[in-house]
Amino acid sequence: MSSELSTLALFLFVPADRPDRWEKAYAAGADAVILDLEDAVAAAAKDGARWALREGRDTIAAAPCPSLVRINARTSEHYGHDLEVVRHLGLAGVILAKAETGADIEATEAAAGAPVVALVESAKGLAEARQIAAASARIAFGSIDYAADIGSAHTRAALASARAELVLASRLAHRPAPIDGVTTNIKDPNLVRADAEYACELGFSGKLLIHPAQIAPAMDGFRPSDVDIAWAERILAARGAAGAVAIDGAMVDAPVFLRAEQILRRATRFRAPAA
Repeated sequence: MSSELSTLALFLFVPADRPDRWEKAYAAGADAVILDLEDAVAAAAKDGARWALREGRDTIAAAPCPSLVRINARTSEHYGHDLEVVRHLGLAGVILAKAETGADIEATEAAAGAPVVALVESAKGLAEARQIAAASARIAFGSIDYAADIGSAHTRAALASARAELVLASRLAHRPAPIDGVTTNIKDPNLVRADAEYACELGFSGKLLIHPAQIAPAMDGFRPSDVDIAWAERILAARGAAGAVAIDGAMVDAPVFLRAEQILRRATRFRAPAA
């Protein structure tokens, strides 16, 4: 499995058929750019999008951040054509839309020659999440498609159990924590920040983004608060040889120390830019 994919948090989509937008996407500051062959590209434009990827191979190779391509579902008529292109691009990974079985992942990885991020976005995919997690490099949540598939609202309450299952599936498979789905509103940074913070609280470690303006607020959402950082530093400073210590009137032991370490790692990963 790819070690590079495990460290990425913020993934910015850009349509594969719009190479005029690629440079801006690569320069926006995301951890990775996803060149999209699926939902962002109309059926009639998919051949042109694949052509653009072929022609843009040098651009992809020279990009300042890792590149992934989201390909169409294994059941799609476009799947095989997508694979013919992506295997020659030297990608950090392939995102498989509507992943529903471990076999989907295994077949895609073998054909693409790249690690696969499984986009779980259906009831069947969620039911097979543990199998999918074991077969893939990482799981991502296609929350909008999933909500449509089960007929639920696209709200935190309605999707909480699905998100929890993806976190659990990833942990059981010893994979990196999953990547949360998109926030469709591109004009409300507070909503993007809140969505990222909520995903982080549930155990997600990344987020899919659809506009460069979402990068900074998403990063803010994953960054621990100053209060949490100060708490974590105080906890770890008090750690000694004893199995448990009293801090601020409460007993603190191994799980709390682990939590403090996680907070400080996240603070380093999502460090606020210098003023």
